Amino acid sequence: MVQGVANWNTEQTEEWLQSYVEDWVSFYQKHTSDGKVASYIPVLQEADPDDLGISIIGKNGISIRAGDSDIPFTIQSISKVLSFIVACMERGVSYMLDRVDVEPAGEAFNSIMHLEMKQLKKPFNPLINAGAITVTSILEGRTSDERLRPMFDLLEKMLGYRPKINVDVYESERDSSMRNRAIGYYLLEIGFLESDLNITLETYFKQCSIEATVDDLARIGLILANDGVNPDTDEEIIPRQVARIAKALMLTCGMYDASGKFATYVGIPAKSGVSGGIIAAAPPRVRDEDLPFLEGCGIGVYGPALDDRGNSIAGIRLLRHIAKQWDLSIF
Repeated sequence: MVQGVANWNTEQTEEWLQSYVEDWVSFYQKHTSDGKVASYIPVLQEADPDDLGISIIGKNGISIRAGDSDIPFTIQSISKVLSFIVACMERGVSYMLDRVDVEPAGEAFNSIMHLEMKQLKKPFNPLINAGAITVTSILEGRTSDERLRPMFDLLEKMLGYRPKINVDVYESERDSSMRNRAIGYYLLEIGFLESDLNITLETYFKQCSIEATVDDLARIGLILANDGVNPDTDEEIIPRQVARIAKALMLTCGMYDASGKFATYVGIPAKSGVSGGIIAAAPPRVRDEDLPFLEGCGIGVYGPALDDRGNSIAGIRLLRHIAKQWDLSIF
């Protein structure tokens, strides 16, 4: 029997689950002191390290929000999932998988060492910086705004509104991201990029600077959990094959070089960003117990205090706790 849901049944109210999540967020908010906000992008240092918020949206219509859930933040590396999805929809899955692999890198997200030492024919996966910049170079359009238009169109279909770019974060990232420029030049030298480097990097910095809330991440996560179909309208927003590949990448590569441990101890497809955001997609599962969100759910977390791998330190601990209490793991 799973602790915390022993009396669960399908008629229980959102208030019943709400009380659990509020208690858990309150407990794990104390863990934010174990991490630090990202410093290599100057504007991100302005975030309050004590913030922690979560949103959970189920296919059954139940919605839970707790903690600092109203704070907007930039999605950063979470955008890598979206750019890969858009590129697959524009160019086809086979085309994309010929140009970027789907293997865990086992290196820091902003490393290029493995490219040079192993002389790879393509980046390990689209969720590390080298792979994501390669994917961004493949997006169609002459300008960065043209390349991002399909991503904003996709977001508008999923969220019901068109999100904005946080200009301050974009400019801060553009002016300080020397490592990403170095990665870009190396990718250009070995022939991985398919378009102009400056436009590619401008597009990449802008996509990382898209602003969202935990509700937005939970909504996107729910659609991914439902194999690309919006459960409210039954509209297929993302092709099933693309949604499933995206979830597989999130599970194996989504938490930087801590992805293996996250898959082991949490067991949910997820992707983090250095602003402190985490998107998770818990697909439907079969269990003997009657548990919350058996039909699947999307989860959005925000906690800008990061661990040494670049993941929200309190956010990961909160997700691990929820996954254990509600048996959300796909394994």
